[in-house]
Amino acid sequence: MKSICELARLVDGAEIIGNKEIEIAGIEHDSRKVGKGTLFVCIPGVHVDGHQFIRQAAAAGACAILTTRRDVEVPDGMTILLVPELRAALDAMVPYFYDYPARSMRIIGITGTNGKTTTSYITRAILRHAGYKVGLIGTIQIMMEEEVFPIHNTTPDVVELQHTLAIMRDRGMDYVVMEVSSHALDQDRVAGIEFDTAVFTNLTQDHLDYHKTLENYMLAKAKLFDHVSEPGVKQGKTAVVNVDDAAGKTMLAHADCAHLTYAIRQPADLRATDVHVLAGGANFTLNHDSFGTMPLQLHITGIFNVYNVMSAVGAALAEHVSPENIAAVLRTFTSVPGRFELVKAGQDFSIIVDYAHTPDGVENVLRTAREIAKKKIIAVFGCGGDRDRTKRPIMGRLAAKLADVVIATSDNPRSEDPESILDEVEAGVRETIGDKHHERIADRREAIFRAVELAEPEDLVIILGKGHENYQILKDGTIHFDDKEVACEAVAARREGKGCRHSS
Repeated sequence: MKSICELARLVDGAEIIGNKEIEIAGIEHDSRKVGKGTLFVCIPGVHVDGHQFIRQAAAAGACAILTTRRDVEVPDGMTILLVPELRAALDAMVPYFYDYPARSMRIIGITGTNGKTTTSYITRAILRHAGYKVGLIGTIQIMMEEEVFPIHNTTPDVVELQHTLAIMRDRGMDYVVMEVSSHALDQDRVAGIEFDTAVFTNLTQDHLDYHKTLENYMLAKAKLFDHVSEPGVKQGKTAVVNVDDAAGKTMLAHADCAHLTYAIRQPADLRATDVHVLAGGANFTLNHDSFGTMPLQLHITGIFNVYNVMSAVGAALAEHVSPENIAAVLRTFTSVPGRFELVKAGQDFSIIVDYAHTPDGVENVLRTAREIAKKKIIAVFGCGGDRDRTKRPIMGRLAAKLADVVIATSDNPRSEDPESILDEVEAGVRETIGDKHHERIADRREAIFRAVELAEPEDLVIILGKGHENYQILKDGTIHFDDKEVACEAVAARREGKGCRHSS
């Protein structure tokens, strides 16, 4: 617990209106999570204003609110902590409230457009094999050793993130491996976290609806390397950077700490040579001064996964994990949910589900599919609503260029009309489709069923965009939707001679 005076002293211009002696037992911005002694954070959101829930929070036990509004009404006996700017106040107060949990663990932050999740899972596996207790915060879920918790953002907000880190500290985690999104860096959600190793995977077009330009997007990513360069209580800070990517130079320029570079094409500290991508995996040799050469036969395939492995190895080397532990994990690692994941339902053709939802991701995955496909590639893909519209025709062009059959469908349309999104996707598809088979089916379930219906023996159906997600966000709400489940249902329906409309 901390006194409200302690918290107020952290913020310039803060003012306490009411009881200055109260003790704060927790900090929450969700009134449903409030308990006795909670400081309730009133966030004025786009759709919901936290101030509307003050009485509900008070009834649940909140003893004070954090707000920027002097004229706010509160129940009798409730204290107001008035601050000039909410985000800055939270950035200062929340890490302090939880006694800076990141200082008690080694923190590995991973940023980049693609590859963060696979890199984080491989890094976690290597560290656990080396005997460490590891927490993971990522796109798919939060993990504390084998215990799994749901997650709503790639990087949670500062309140949720610091609370999670505190739980990990209290449960004895030695390491936390976390994906760090550009939004989180731009919005200072990682305030108060002392990073030990920062990893950069790659930078390609994404999130321009938010960042507006690729330059802004790159500079947001570079903030992770500003963070890892900051003085702290821990020693041994390292930047692990892909120098085959042009943005790698910017990341290194922001990293005032040790550098560990990796590449296939460029000179680097860690290099992959003799790379061979096969249907069942990838073979290559890792080269680094600490171990010389390390021949590897991976059970995951694609040139993008060679880079992901190098980024994880770079992080492990930065944390002084032995080459023997690294090699042992890489030779047995099989998959990450929704990342080039094979769906086996007894069919005589292949089905792969992948999270690729950027132009670069789509291109990488389809090029890998082309290398391993025995016959046709049938691609099912869409583009998310309320997101960067400029990438829609680009993804359409790439799908039409690299697949043999293209089925354009919905992803998470959110508030947009699915047909309007498809109009923009189709503009790119029509540029390069030529005489290839092409269909437009807005209903994602129907599109997956159609792809399975079209597949012939030894074809490859690849379903892109949602990967691990088990939901679909529509204008009127969120529904359960899992590409893997639907693909299995489609195979079963095909076997029974049923179509999509008869399978619900």
